[in-house]
Amino acid sequence: MPANGASRRGFLLGASALGLVAAVSARAADRAGLSRLADSFVRPPPESRPMARWWWFGGAVEAEEIVREIKAMKAGGFGGFEIQPVYPLSLDDPKLGVRNKPYLSKDFLDMVTVAARTGRAEGLRADITLGSGWPFGGPHIDAELAAARIVKLDLPAPGGVEALDLPALETGQRYVAAFVGTSPDDARAATIDGSRALFVKAETARTLYLVLQTRTRQQVKRASVGAEGFVLDHLNARAVRKHLEAVGEPLMAAFGDDRPYAVFSDSLEVYGANWTDDLLPEFEARRGYDLTPYLLDLFHDTGRSAGVRHDWGLTLSELISERYLTQVSAWAKSRQTLFRSQTYGTPAVTLSANRLVDLAEGEGAEWRKASSTRWASSANHLYGQPVTSAESFTWLHKGAFRATPLDIKAEADVLMLQGVNQFVVHGWPYSPPKVAEPGWALYAAAVFNDHNPWWPVMADVNLYLQRLSHLLRQGENVADVAIYAPTEDIMSGFKPGKGVSINDALRETLPVGIVEGLIDGGYNFDLIDGDAVLRRGIRHNVLLLPRIQRIAPEVYERIRAFAEAGGVVIAVGAPPSTAPGLKDAEARSRRVNALSKAVFGAKRAAITDEAGLIGVLNRFLPPDLGQAPKGVGYVHRRLADGDLYFVANTTNASIAAPLAFGAASKLGQAWSPVTGTIDDFRPGDEIRLAPFESRVFVFGRDLPASSESFPAGARGFPLSGGWRLRVGANARELPVRAFGSWTDAPSLQHFSGRGTYTREVELMATDLTAPVIMLDLGQGGPGAATEREGPGYYAQYDAPVRDAAEVFVNGQRAGAIWCAPFWLDVKPWLRAGRNRLEIRVYNTAINSLAGRPPTDYTALRRVYGDRFQPQNMSALKPLPSGLISEPALRFGLP
Repeated sequence: MPANGASRRGFLLGASALGLVAAVSARAADRAGLSRLADSFVRPPPESRPMARWWWFGGAVEAEEIVREIKAMKAGGFGGFEIQPVYPLSLDDPKLGVRNKPYLSKDFLDMVTVAARTGRAEGLRADITLGSGWPFGGPHIDAELAAARIVKLDLPAPGGVEALDLPALETGQRYVAAFVGTSPDDARAATIDGSRALFVKAETARTLYLVLQTRTRQQVKRASVGAEGFVLDHLNARAVRKHLEAVGEPLMAAFGDDRPYAVFSDSLEVYGANWTDDLLPEFEARRGYDLTPYLLDLFHDTGRSAGVRHDWGLTLSELISERYLTQVSAWAKSRQTLFRSQTYGTPAVTLSANRLVDLAEGEGAEWRKASSTRWASSANHLYGQPVTSAESFTWLHKGAFRATPLDIKAEADVLMLQGVNQFVVHGWPYSPPKVAEPGWALYAAAVFNDHNPWWPVMADVNLYLQRLSHLLRQGENVADVAIYAPTEDIMSGFKPGKGVSINDALRETLPVGIVEGLIDGGYNFDLIDGDAVLRRGIRHNVLLLPRIQRIAPEVYERIRAFAEAGGVVIAVGAPPSTAPGLKDAEARSRRVNALSKAVFGAKRAAITDEAGLIGVLNRFLPPDLGQAPKGVGYVHRRLADGDLYFVANTTNASIAAPLAFGAASKLGQAWSPVTGTIDDFRPGDEIRLAPFESRVFVFGRDLPASSESFPAGARGFPLSGGWRLRVGANARELPVRAFGSWTDAPSLQHFSGRGTYTREVELMATDLTAPVIMLDLGQGGPGAATEREGPGYYAQYDAPVRDAAEVFVNGQRAGAIWCAPFWLDVKPWLRAGRNRLEIRVYNTAINSLAGRPPTDYTALRRVYGDRFQPQNMSALKPLPSGLISEPALRFGLP
């Protein structure tokens, strides 16, 4: 079990770097430990670069533009792409160069070949989705192989009859069982003979309860042209095999020798799926009894329902693991590629099912809840997988083109706080060159391509993500607490028609106070389930049982052994009292109760409620990050030669606190992932972080040398007057009379692009003796909560630059300013005498889009149907743009 150090010290960190490190990369390459890590921090390896989900709309892609976009991805700091074909955005239009290519047609596969070869030539990773849209399916999936469910039909059985004609079956339907009675409680089995139900005659009217297997009839969502059809039955090995043959094999052939790095499966959103053709015999073989007599217990609450429902859910989870996850993984391995999977959703996949895929991926920025991101990262931590990717920025500040670089950083930080160390940005829309700017976009997502006005800073943003992705893969994750995911309780609550998703139910049932309490109390955590306890043991300091009623005795035995070996077990609410499942339930439950007495009779165990949880935890071990204000999160990685903490301020306010690191030693450093600078800091002083600022703290031996730490405090040099501004490539340069949004000028309200601010400044040689000279664009302040409700993360902050800036000094690019604290050291580019400052400011595309009517998709929908609805793209209004406040030079650190 990882043990935290006892020392708790605070250290000083200014809101920006306290000094510049001199050419870390130029140091001798043979040094080991943290010095070598510092070298790779400044220039991180390419495999940690973000990837782009590359949407191909209707297959309307052309070779020349494919090549151009891949090269643009590389120039923008992306390390690869994932091809995901989706719905068409246009009818064939020769004027625009749009020609939709049916999915898996020769023309389409030829474009896959172009992308694969170009990606390889450019040194980029290439993944591909094993289908179009989601979940998997298409025209090759007939009704017999489509996702299935069971339903119950209540048919009147009049008194005096002994048979009823059953409803005619449609394709893909089967009679499962029938029961007759005055209520489900007294119903008895009826015999199904062909299309009739036979039963014992009675004088009173009764009800015939018919359990019917039918297809969900779910169609593939957002399918490309020619990819329409049923979603496949993920519990049916034959259906999965058919999909791999019909879709997987042609895609692999198109890649040829340039095999994809990985094939990808999106989240399992097979709504209503809860059955498959052979579920009854599989259930009996696995659970040891026939489910048929208990089918009504699935639909109606009885004394047996919880046990039967658990056993049904467990069987579903085993079937999808064996027939879908294991089969696709084996297929991928045999084709020399990996299987990247979002292993959550419906049907009922478990947390431990992530062990069956090569690359487990999450999504969701709800870092203060039990999100799908935490689900994936926890499984990777439990099963020793070093990389957790995330479908990132799925709903970032929707709609399309609304997101800013600051929004990206704000969501990226909370993803990393949940264990993410590989970003798959959502995403990059392919756009034909002749389509009007800003080009095509997905119905609900941010846009990360070079049609975005702030694209010139994309490489700077990606370098931030790349640096941290690299650092957060080093060593091993440290989390003191494991929260037991109440899978047994969740399965026991499954019900046909109500959904059978474990992770969705976990978000709803795990008390919010537990997760938020741990985060605010300075403890990091993983989720764990019974399967992981049996397979991997418990390697955390503390196991938390969050209001769990049911647990398998064999799992509880392992928990007792963990407690006897010195582990801490804390129950929030009453300890477990019941064994899951129907068979031998009473005897197994007695064993659970006996184990509860044994476990919670020990000294290192406690029972509490949500309000008392952190106080109880503090009795057993101190927090790994103490004295942190609410909204500050961390990740701790234990290295061979020390410890590393990623700390992020997720709020729109500055914070200052004497943070106490569990693994702190007398020597420490602060590494800035935005600037790449490395600074020493002093024990005992407070740490300051600007709104949405993050920092890496490193402790241990062989720390790299840093420059002298400079005291806070700076001499200001206002840059009042003398500024000129040109908005647009062909506009006149005009004097700036007052700083503020350029949209205050009616003629610029609907301009999206670049505004260039220029000024000359005279400096003396004595000015250049300052250790740093910061160009400061101002502080900004918390923004008003005026955003639409619904999914979508954004940084609620009125930044002083809207929305990103490149800074040029004397004709040379000095860097970019796109996040707090909104300043940049420009000293290396300044000289005595006259200097030319040029600040190129980029806004979003919303202003130009607000000046035109929304796109009319009537003709498209007439041909292809309604496959998408643009999100938040109506009633757009121009947004503030440009430099909002007057810049200044500061000699020293503010």
